[in-house]
Amino acid sequence: MVRRAVGIFLVASATWMAGAQSAPQAAPDAPAQAVTVESARSLAGHGRLDQAMAQLNQLAAQTPEPAGVERLRGIIFYQREQFTEAIDAFTKAVAQDPGDRESMEMHGVSLFRLGRIPQAIPFLEQAKATVQSANIDPDYVLALCYADVQRYDDSRHAFARQFGFAPDSAEAHLLAGRMFLRRELRDPAGAEAQKALDLEPGIPLAHELLGEVALSQGDMATAVKEFEAERKVNPLNPDLYSRLGDAYLRAGQYDHAQQMLNRAVLLMPYATEPFILLGETFLKLQQPIQALHYLDHAERMDPSNYITHNLLGQAYKAVGQKEAANREFKMVVELQHQNDPKPAGK
Repeated sequence: MVRRAVGIFLVASATWMAGAQSAPQAAPDAPAQAVTVESARSLAGHGRLDQAMAQLNQLAAQTPEPAGVERLRGIIFYQREQFTEAIDAFTKAVAQDPGDRESMEMHGVSLFRLGRIPQAIPFLEQAKATVQSANIDPDYVLALCYADVQRYDDSRHAFARQFGFAPDSAEAHLLAGRMFLRRELRDPAGAEAQKALDLEPGIPLAHELLGEVALSQGDMATAVKEFEAERKVNPLNPDLYSRLGDAYLRAGQYDHAQQMLNRAVLLMPYATEPFILLGETFLKLQQPIQALHYLDHAERMDPSNYITHNLLGQAYKAVGQKEAANREFKMVVELQHQNDPKPAGK
């Protein structure tokens, strides 16, 4: 299943949206205006996609078909998540104008959204080679495609271009490792983090990334070792203390977990994670009153986190407040199923 990348929706596209915002919008009682690509773009830019598509369909029936019709049809299909139809439109647009880089990009991105990664790569590469784009999203999508087909060096180079890093620098390896871990590519992520350390032993965040990889693999001893190594390099990184506390908690070293999570709370008092982890730690230490203190605080910050409510239920049960415990456990079930399909009429 293809993961949706942050920013992909923005690819489609600053160009036509800017045109739409600058185009005049007819008043409801104005005389009927001529149907043109610009009028359709204006309608689309104001969210009137059905009317815009109706105009584009009229234009598509003309011979010759006006330039830009198929590109805009493809973008509207993309916005509706009708990716197969978008691909058909972008294919026609490129056939009409082989230099239409935007349609090439969007063709590739639409294939990516359908999970057709190998087919997407040539379109994204061709668009990149045709014109140097000011839009960084195609590079990002291309990097994800390379990663998914195990072209990790190419993926790293594409990520590096976004940030202006040298393609084989320590920073580029660390960036790629972070992105790979987001894709749950744990072994490649660890390899990239290690390469960053080989190139620059003191680089911040590399040991933290290695710790996160170990944490995701259930290797608590390695996670603690790497997080502690990061603490020597980057002692005021607030996320680090939360990760380290989590690792100590999972390793059953509750006193160390409490110590690290207390530091995390001091450094990032508006994040819920360390409060939740402290609540869990005090439950493990059989101190439910203390657990309630931190979990109540976490619940006030984020009432929709079912993990918090589950731990609150355990804490209330431990102090003999069965009604409150049942209320929290009921909330857990409701939150976990709040997005389930509902029967008609419910």
